[in-house]
Amino acid sequence: MATGQNVFWRTPIPGLAHASPIVWGNRVYVATAVKPGKAELKVGLYGETDSVLEKEPHQWRLLAIDKATGRIVWDALAHEGVPSQRRHTKSSQCNSTPTTDGHYLAALFGSEGLFCFDMSGKLQWRKDLGLMDAGPYNAPTEQWGYGSSPAIHGGVVIVQCDVLSGQFLAAFDLKDGREIWRSPRQDVTTWSTPTVVRVGDRTQVIVNGWRAIGGYDFQTGKERWRLSGGGDAPVPTPVSAHGLVYLTSSHGNSRPMRAIRLEAAGDITPPEIGMTNAAIAWVHPHQGNYLQTPIVVGDLLYGCTDYGVVTCFDARSGKIHYSQRLSSGSQGFTASPVAADGKLYFTGELGDVFVLRVGDTFSVLSTNRMEETCMSTPAISEGCLFFRTRGHLVAVGKCP
Repeated sequence: MATGQNVFWRTPIPGLAHASPIVWGNRVYVATAVKPGKAELKVGLYGETDSVLEKEPHQWRLLAIDKATGRIVWDALAHEGVPSQRRHTKSSQCNSTPTTDGHYLAALFGSEGLFCFDMSGKLQWRKDLGLMDAGPYNAPTEQWGYGSSPAIHGGVVIVQCDVLSGQFLAAFDLKDGREIWRSPRQDVTTWSTPTVVRVGDRTQVIVNGWRAIGGYDFQTGKERWRLSGGGDAPVPTPVSAHGLVYLTSSHGNSRPMRAIRLEAAGDITPPEIGMTNAAIAWVHPHQGNYLQTPIVVGDLLYGCTDYGVVTCFDARSGKIHYSQRLSSGSQGFTASPVAADGKLYFTGELGDVFVLRVGDTFSVLSTNRMEETCMSTPAISEGCLFFRTRGHLVAVGKCP
């Protein structure tokens, strides 16, 4: 891709943001935070907890881009002001990915609020959710930046606000922002996005966490099941397939990969993290991911660590088919993997895209360079991949 081969278009995107692109119809949507000058960003494998204080006014914006040409169709301003919170040196002031149901677009800008636009970019409503102090529980003076994205289902937008205090899971009417329910939570800061799953005649919202992983009734917000333990800075989003939900986290003393039966009820926490029970189908206590959401393709589950080790599991039994390193370990991996046409795409922070063959045998088909930092998960639509790099949205493949 550094040579321009198969690059359909490349559109400059202002600001710094790790929000991933999304696609609906003939448009790609991206969120960003723009300030004067170039924002500081430190990528790579390091363990510092340092925060960045930014005193300059920022503009939080949502852009619509024509999928075929890369032309910016509209650029909507959601909010302007000095950020309410600091961010990690590897983070941004716009980490949450927007979402849409084709009628409305919801964008969550942390402490700046929850915003809803129509498909032409007109702001419909804004909800102040309070101060989103997203710092580590064991270093509360630091701030890393809010990261959970909203989820839309059935005309409702769900938000998970696990921050240092006043944590909650809430549902809002997508048309007018009316609060439908709010369930208090007691957990550490969580950067994970909720997942909505149909279970029999019920729909539940499943959330990651450390002290309060669990499932909530979609209609009422009532907790249906709970699981404790794992990594103490949860980031990956729950993924559901084969009647199971896959949950992982990796920070502190534990890094489990677990498969939970969707019919779980009550407190399903086992005496030890490596144990199974009637609700926990399988678990590997030391094979989890820190930053990336795993992906299920057919009967296989793939996870990738922040230092680039890919593990392939049998999704139903948990059997490990392989665990192999993508590269020399010189770059970190933050973006989650995506899959299409029998291929898996793993994007490194330095812009190297590793293409693997889908299957239970490790096989790297190619490595492509974007020549720009890449922290966001790409979107896929109609044979085209859309990569959000440090300064561009890049369409690669066969675009219409």
